[in-house]
Amino acid sequence: MAGPSVPGSDDGDHLELPCGESVDPHEIDLGMREYNCPCGETHAVVTDVHPPSRFFPESLVAVLQETIDTDDEFEEFGTPHLMGVVLEEFPEAVAVHDASDDGAVGYTLLWMTDFDARRLHEVVVELVVELMEHAISHAENDAAVSEFESQMLEFDVSEFVEQYRRQREFESEHDQPL
Repeated sequence: MAGPSVPGSDDGDHLELPCGESVDPHEIDLGMREYNCPCGETHAVVTDVHPPSRFFPESLVAVLQETIDTDDEFEEFGTPHLMGVVLEEFPEAVAVHDASDDGAVGYTLLWMTDFDARRLHEVVVELVVELMEHAISHAENDAAVSEFESQMLEFDVSEFVEQYRRQREFESEHDQPL
């Protein structure tokens, strides 16, 4: 007899979403960024094959990949790490599906969030900015710390996301990296 279902749980056949609805991971294709849920909400969809440039320009992705050492099965810093940070900060808002044994879906990891894709984008940017602020706070160069803090005072996450999404043309599943 199966036990009670836990939000965010994954029984292999269905992934329970944070809203309590469930989805068959086979319904999720690689081009999806959002899922229109029967609950009436729209949930962000992210897979491990989505590049981190979904959230940031390639130039920043390159800096993150050069700067951040990963000690896991992934070759370099990428989308799984970004989603790991989101999961750590908002565990109740993210459901994760491990499809490593399912060759029919085209991805290994799937995350679906309580946020829509735009809000998730803002959350990812906010969390990476926090990580960068933490990293720069350990720098021994006071001028670099001051410069970074001054730039962050002027940085508007919502405006960045709006401009980036407009440039990337997220209305199409065939967007291109900048």
